[in-house]
Amino acid sequence: MKKKLTQEQIKWWHEGTCHTAHEILGANTDANGTHFAVWAPRAHSASVVGEFNDWDGRANPMKKEESTGIWTTYIPGIEQWEFYKFELKTSEDSPPFLKSDPYAKAMELRPKTASLVYDMEGFDWGDDQWLAEREVRQSFRKPISIYEVHLASWRRKGEDNIEYLTYRDLADQLIPYAKDCGFTHIELMPIAEHPFDPSWGYQITGYFAPTSRFGDPKDLMYFINECHKEGLGVIMDWVPGHFPKDEQGLQMFDGTPLYEYADPRKREQKEWGTYIFDYGRDGVRNFLISNAYYWAKYFHVDGFRVDAVASMLYLDYSKQNGEWTPNKYGGNEHLEAIDFLKDFNTIIHREFPGILTLAEESTSWEGVTKPADHGGLGFDYKWNMGWMNDTLDYIKKDPSQRNDDPNKITFPMMYNYSENFLLPFSHDEVVHSKDPMVWKSYGTEEEGFANLRLLYTYFYSHPGKKLMFMGNEFAETSEWSEDRALHWHLLDHERHQGVQRLVSDLNRLYKDERGLHQRDRESEGFEWIELGRETPGLFAFLRKAQNPSDHILSVLNFSDYSINSYHLGPFDGVQYQIVFNSDSEYYGGQNRGSHYGQMGKQHISIPPFSGLLLKPVEHI
Repeated sequence: MKKKLTQEQIKWWHEGTCHTAHEILGANTDANGTHFAVWAPRAHSASVVGEFNDWDGRANPMKKEESTGIWTTYIPGIEQWEFYKFELKTSEDSPPFLKSDPYAKAMELRPKTASLVYDMEGFDWGDDQWLAEREVRQSFRKPISIYEVHLASWRRKGEDNIEYLTYRDLADQLIPYAKDCGFTHIELMPIAEHPFDPSWGYQITGYFAPTSRFGDPKDLMYFINECHKEGLGVIMDWVPGHFPKDEQGLQMFDGTPLYEYADPRKREQKEWGTYIFDYGRDGVRNFLISNAYYWAKYFHVDGFRVDAVASMLYLDYSKQNGEWTPNKYGGNEHLEAIDFLKDFNTIIHREFPGILTLAEESTSWEGVTKPADHGGLGFDYKWNMGWMNDTLDYIKKDPSQRNDDPNKITFPMMYNYSENFLLPFSHDEVVHSKDPMVWKSYGTEEEGFANLRLLYTYFYSHPGKKLMFMGNEFAETSEWSEDRALHWHLLDHERHQGVQRLVSDLNRLYKDERGLHQRDRESEGFEWIELGRETPGLFAFLRKAQNPSDHILSVLNFSDYSINSYHLGPFDGVQYQIVFNSDSEYYGGQNRGSHYGQMGKQHISIPPFSGLLLKPVEHI
């Protein structure tokens, strides 16, 4: 690691685009000791304290570089695993206060808050082939099916089933499970260090430190390396929108607002009781962009799901009149955050070709996935929250109400090509008194499972990349909680096994059939056949690949009655066969549903709350 910023880095620093600030800031070891550096421009003095100097701030003072506001020192003999913090003062006579290192690469297990010296070098990566193929594997025409996981509550171990799995345990258990279920990627809910378990990792105090709950940084490297060797990509939840008010963290870091806005009308994210990053400050932008670069470089992550993008885009997000101030043009757009997101996407895509960025963005903001150099934000994908909300609203209705509201199913295709979309069934849909996926629909238990199988058939056959939260794949029956493992014993029951088999088979169909993924972004890749009006509750559409004969016909019956010998057309000259039936006994159904072709005509019989997928087998 370098001892000081190069001239190029200083230039980037003042532009707010320094993506290598972690090479200087924090604690960086060499053969003889450790270089320490901290950004605290308005501090009167700074020093490094730890067990090695009895936490005495007079022992290892730091020197300030005035143009950047960075304080530095070198301490011989300091090696990996040493505890340390920075001691700062705001004036000669003021009392000192302690801060954890914002750039610390490892931190103590909560509730302790010291930073740890850690050497990031030396891990023996074995994923060269994956990285070489990543740009192709993650291109727009390829299938992406993401398994969203909260590591602390996926599974647990020990006598009472309360002990966390380690990163290496998870490599042994989670990777083969996700692969067997047919997913292409694992998305990790925030794994940077956080002090409060119920925050799920979204209130971070150690942005550069993988949480010590599950092991050390090289243990996480091992997990990701094993994912890549098994053909699984890894996406991490990244939280550049806000940070918590914990005393040891970023808040009032040098005794004044530094990482947060000084203006109280811009400073606080009241919905979560957190502070908003000051995106107009060079050192803050450098911190965040370097953080993304660091995870991509040292941990080989394949993408960033950027949390709460809507909260970043709007100055009045979750605020009342008088609690926010307009931008220089009089609008509510957060111009500094918008520029930051564009820079983040530009730099991370330039430095790591093929990496993905996914925006959790819940509004109608235009151009989320448009390239930054063409006026957009530059993300690869946007979460399709409109589709998710319409779909779940529809599935919750009793059948008579569904018949009156087919637009919940048809309307999302009206805007499908406005952005590059990902369809999310995420953790947000199964918490805070929301029903688990299997209980979202109307009816009996049997009907609930049938509706869930139908819902997933629709999910995998609709245009858009896929994301499914853990437990959804086997019909978890309880609201998710971070303080316990999923209820894996449910898989002792045939219905839950059936849903798991269904998701696995749908994932494989989604990956194998080009019609289901190749032309998500093209209007020529989709054609409505039935719109739920002439026959209420019946929807059908074609998903087409570049080869016209390589397509899938999706037929969905959201009604509570069987639809028999229904003629679907026009399909003259093409014969089909069923390749998937959500009512199969193998998935927990009753083996109903059939199809026959006669003189080029297609006749469908489909039971209530079920879906069929068909593909052409010959031309007549």
